[in-house]
Amino acid sequence: MADPTDKLPGQAPGRYYVDSNCIDCDVCRETAPGNFAANEDEGFSYVVKQPENDEEEAQCQEALEECPVEAIGDDGEDS
Repeated sequence: MADPTDKLPGQAPGRYYVDSNCIDCDVCRETAPGNFAANEDEGFSYVVKQPENDEEEAQCQEALEECPVEAIGDDGEDS
């Protein structure tokens, strides 16, 4: 499970985040391309935009479930 105290830099504020366990495998970017992006210089993915509709929410949840290293978290807050 992702650690909310270990969030990678550059995350869009909100409930979804990526922690330092990310191996930049591209699963999240393929699953939710409008919400995740790559930091190519540092070699990790991050939340570039929080979901804004039901489709994006479903895609982010699927990305969380499919992440092979459980680096995507959902803290349940919409802040």
